[in-house]
Amino acid sequence: MSEDQRNSPKLLIGIIGGLCAAAAVLFFAFQWLTAPANEDLPAYEEISTNQTAASSAAVPAQASSAQAEADEVSAASAAAPLITEDILNTPIPQNASLAKEEEARLADLQLQLAEQEKILQAQHADADQLIKLKEQQLKLLEQQLAEAP
Repeated sequence: MSEDQRNSPKLLIGIIGGLCAAAAVLFFAFQWLTAPANEDLPAYEEISTNQTAASSAAVPAQASSAQAEADEVSAASAAAPLITEDILNTPIPQNASLAKEEEARLADLQLQLAEQEKILQAQHADADQLIKLKEQQLKLLEQQLAEAP
């Protein structure tokens, strides 16, 4: 190599950038590999993650039958109880900022419950509508059978 190739600013910047990228990749790989597998989440975060999973599983795009919806809703409610003893027995924080955080957390939980209630009501309305449509379909089929010789 000639001397001007060894002192090229583009080459130096490329080498430095490559080393920084490699160091960043190694750092994040180390952090990912040494992170604990099961982090201890507070009770309210576990409940909110369970509720979001249950609500996303309980909202099908279109149900094939009303019975499947009822089974799905009952399975979701059995898997994640909405009110646990931990929520009821937690002490009230004495610090004002902690109390505000607790109030915000409970308000968020209340919003999630209200949203879940709306989803369930919509599912019940859809199920009722499906039942009515199926009854009409059965009546039409019975009429067609009665008219056929």
